[in-house]
Amino acid sequence: MSDNTPLRGIFTPNIVPLDDRGDINETELRKYVDWLIERGVHGLYPNGSTGEFTRFTFEERRRIIEIMADQTRGRVPILAGAAEANTRETIKACEHYHSLGVRAVAIVSPFYYKLTPAGVYAYFKEIADNSPIDVTLYNIPMFASPIDVPTVLRLAEECPRVAAIKDSSGDLPHMMRMIAAVRPVRPDFAFLTGWDAALMPMLLLGCDGGTNATSGVVPEITRKLYDLTMAGKLDDARTLQYRLLKLFDAMLYSAEFPEGFRAALRLRGIVTGTGRQPQSLVQQKELATLSDQLQCLLAAEGFTDQPVGGCPVGESVDSDQVTRIVQTVVGELKKRGMA
Repeated sequence: MSDNTPLRGIFTPNIVPLDDRGDINETELRKYVDWLIERGVHGLYPNGSTGEFTRFTFEERRRIIEIMADQTRGRVPILAGAAEANTRETIKACEHYHSLGVRAVAIVSPFYYKLTPAGVYAYFKEIADNSPIDVTLYNIPMFASPIDVPTVLRLAEECPRVAAIKDSSGDLPHMMRMIAAVRPVRPDFAFLTGWDAALMPMLLLGCDGGTNATSGVVPEITRKLYDLTMAGKLDDARTLQYRLLKLFDAMLYSAEFPEGFRAALRLRGIVTGTGRQPQSLVQQKELATLSDQLQCLLAAEGFTDQPVGGCPVGESVDSDQVTRIVQTVVGELKKRGMA
């Protein structure tokens, strides 16, 4: 078993600010780290999907962790994305991040080549047997080979270094089956959800926390939702979950991920720069429109001023609106094969 305490709470998958040349903006990244910690996130999760890890070089991914570990200085734990193109390079990343004092690494299931469960098991077993740092399995079936329940259980039983799973499928029954299978044999094993739209229900069914992209933009809301849910203040938590849902839907579905989150973060005062994925003129116009919508949502939460021209009036959420929002999310999940 791990000598460290289990992963608990909200670990923020952060956007990486870029400068005018498209390089890592170290000064702004350090500012962003402090900003997040001051607003109560439990931990940081660099080099994840929100951090666009595939759009950086191996050396850049290392540098991102070095900057953030240096700036954090142990104030909160870091869960570092360590997935590389093969197990040899991934293990090297594990060794380097361990030397920096990182709490654990998160490794996405193999992508591009679709593997069988046996191949997924062999991949993680090779890494876990050679890693000096705790490994978090990262299940994101829309982008990578899925990690099924028998594979999670087998790795948890055989590999002490496999300490957690981060699941971004949004599939509540799948999470329940994992918890039911693994927790009796590994009580220290942590379950983290990457699906913001279901953070409250995931916590209620037994998750230990989340890696939630909204926490990089509105850490105050995500942390409060976690606290209310864990304290059993379910009416207040439910209300907050629906408020978070509106922000999450706007940022996720109105632009190519993670550009909606980048646009919202700029409204909070972080100079994010332009992402490395080129945007067409149509996409740029759509992002400008989205920015106004996001500014209205953030203004409603008291985080920024309204845009020039103001915001629509009378958008309080009634029960019918809540039902429609839920149906929209379920519909999106079904379209993506996640429900």
